[in-house]
Amino acid sequence: MRVIAGSARRIALKTLEGMDTRPTTDRIKETLFNMLQYDLADSTFLDLFAGSGAIGIEALSRGAKQAVFVEQNPKAAEVVRENLRATRLESQAVVMNCDALTALKRLEGKYRFDYIFMDPPYEQGLEQQMLEYLAKSSMIDKQSTIIVEASLETEFDYLERLGFVLEKNKTYKTNKHLFIYRGE
Repeated sequence: MRVIAGSARRIALKTLEGMDTRPTTDRIKETLFNMLQYDLADSTFLDLFAGSGAIGIEALSRGAKQAVFVEQNPKAAEVVRENLRATRLESQAVVMNCDALTALKRLEGKYRFDYIFMDPPYEQGLEQQMLEYLAKSSMIDKQSTIIVEASLETEFDYLERLGFVLEKNKTYKTNKHLFIYRGE
């Protein structure tokens, strides 16, 4: 796995050994960032369930001004820190080693994010829990984009009830990315 484009292009990233994380493939990451590339400059990015930090690092490499990485697994959080050092992007990053909901509560009132990317463990309902919190949060506004990576089977029929609009659903062979905005 590597950084695809930007200031840290081609730098290899470490990942946690074993099945504790599920890194987004380079091909899917490239497709995702091709959709975002013109809006990343000077943005603030939140990488929830960060794993190796590859998504947030890609955002920083492509011009995001700051990224916050949230990872509960201490070993994975250390991998994020190592990858930030390797890419020389650590001065633009904050790494939080705690569960995602705790992180959101700690970040409330301190940040407004342009992008929130989340790739929670599949089939545990964590994306709904995060979206329920974010629906009432001051960390996002109508211009913020929430991107959820989820299994193909995961349902999002509750979005409208929470006040969200599904802008785009990009389906791949094994998973999907949903682009979600706060409604009017």
